[in-house]
Amino acid sequence: MTVHFIGAGPGGPDLITLRGRDLIAASPVCLYAGSLVPEGVLAHCPPGARIVNTAPMSLDAIIDEIAAAHAGGLDVARLHSGDLSIWSAMGEQLRRLRALGIPYDVTPGVPSFAAAAAALGAELTLPGLVQSVVLTRTSGRASAMPEGERLAAFAATGAVLAIHLSVHVLENVLAELLPHYGPDCPVAVVWRASWPDERLIRATLGTLRAAVAEEMERTALILVGRSLGDADFGESRLYAADYDRRYRPVGTAPRFPEGT
Repeated sequence: MTVHFIGAGPGGPDLITLRGRDLIAASPVCLYAGSLVPEGVLAHCPPGARIVNTAPMSLDAIIDEIAAAHAGGLDVARLHSGDLSIWSAMGEQLRRLRALGIPYDVTPGVPSFAAAAAALGAELTLPGLVQSVVLTRTSGRASAMPEGERLAAFAATGAVLAIHLSVHVLENVLAELLPHYGPDCPVAVVWRASWPDERLIRATLGTLRAAVAEEMERTALILVGRSLGDADFGESRLYAADYDRRYRPVGTAPRFPEGT
């Protein structure tokens, strides 16, 4: 018996890995975070599977469900939205399972920031412009932010910021970002990336407040950074005709001669 923690993706039911799909299909028990995981993903469950929406459940109740499956020798597909490595509450579940001696594995999923960038048709890291992306959020009732992880500190680096769960405190976000990026910096807000009701807004930090208006639902991602605009940027050397690389030796004395 194994508990399979599976990243169910950002919302589109087809944005799930083949491994995740196959594990769901092979698990007679499925626990899913119903507030964010689309029901379309549950179509992969086998006939007769026990399917439990964990959205209204406490951690203790979730672990009780898993322990009952373990006692019956039944594999569990544990579905969380996006990717499990960030803001999934997986860590506290794994700690409980280790204490109980219940085996588990983890299958990654498509994160929401990647789905948002895809919706915008954007590469977030452009040569000579920006090469770092910071995934962050503002403090909430469930989890406070450590003092050193303020938006202003990340903004000072000039990196692209993918700010989760924060559109409802937009005024605070703008107050921290504007001194570092300036009012002309491109920004986008993506609601429910990859869902059928996905919505996009493109603006600048100076015009974002008016562009968003009253649309303040929490299930939105704010992306801010110079690579979101039409700014000039250099081309990668990777595909330059004179760039000597292992798979395309160039010149009379290439660094990696053909066949090596």
